[in-house]
Amino acid sequence: MITQKCVYGLAFLLTLCTSCAKNNPQTNHRLNIRNARELQEFFRYSGEDRPIISGHRGGMMKGYPENSIALFENTLRYTPAIYEVDPRLTKDSVVVLLHDETLERTTTGTGRVSDYTYEGLKQLKLIDIEGKLTAYRIPTLVEALEWSRGKTVLNLDKKDVPLAMTAKILRECGNEAVLVSVANPKEAMFYYNDNPERMMTAHINSKAVFDAYVAAGIPWKNIVAYVGPLNKAENRKLYELLHAEGVMCMISAASSYDRLREPARRAANYRDAFSQGIDILETDYPVAVAEAIKPLVPTSSIQQKYIMIMQD
Repeated sequence: MITQKCVYGLAFLLTLCTSCAKNNPQTNHRLNIRNARELQEFFRYSGEDRPIISGHRGGMMKGYPENSIALFENTLRYTPAIYEVDPRLTKDSVVVLLHDETLERTTTGTGRVSDYTYEGLKQLKLIDIEGKLTAYRIPTLVEALEWSRGKTVLNLDKKDVPLAMTAKILRECGNEAVLVSVANPKEAMFYYNDNPERMMTAHINSKAVFDAYVAAGIPWKNIVAYVGPLNKAENRKLYELLHAEGVMCMISAASSYDRLREPARRAANYRDAFSQGIDILETDYPVAVAEAIKPLVPTSSIQQKYIMIMQD
């Protein structure tokens, strides 16, 4: 049940993000990662790393729809970030970015994405987190991959796009600064066999799953570990195992800490998550997380050499 306090909390975060946008319009942050070797170095755990922020569906900000290039660009004005995005198939096999199977929540359309051709989807417009119409349209995966080159890293979630189709698009695009989400070692092995340099976000939430990846023989340099939605005490041993292999650990705050009512409590949980051992935090509010974790950002790190701050 969404309480009045929850609504106020969400409004505060959206206002914070919008306020930051107005107060800092000229800065652009870039992750200038050019190839697979640099991508692997950026995500290689060292123990002295910069905390990494991942925008869940790009994030939430008034006026900017989720899974839109406009939102990605806007967030980069305030912080370096990577983005979890949601590829889906149209009726004529074009891959677009949209989280839901249906169109109602995030667009001016109705019905299932898979019942539309891409030309049909191009007639629709996206709506923002408050349900307001925007000028933005549904991007294709290829458009997002081309835009992201030299700017950020996209983490492709697994929806309804076949693995082989995703692999083909990535080969043809030639952008190596991309992560692909895998649910198990079998999916990871598919991508590894297709491209031995491909980096993956693997769901590794237990010692048993960790052991399954060891048995599969996929090199740890290809893996970022998604551990779950909470920074639980029982995860500490798993963090240690993964860190010993040079693997960064990620949790998602989208269904947990992002939903806390009080802004100060949210910020404290964001900081605590990193302090307790995670390396990447996926969040609906990347701008708010960036503000909260400023005290944790080291003066130097491997990641820092790939971060460019530019002025318009």
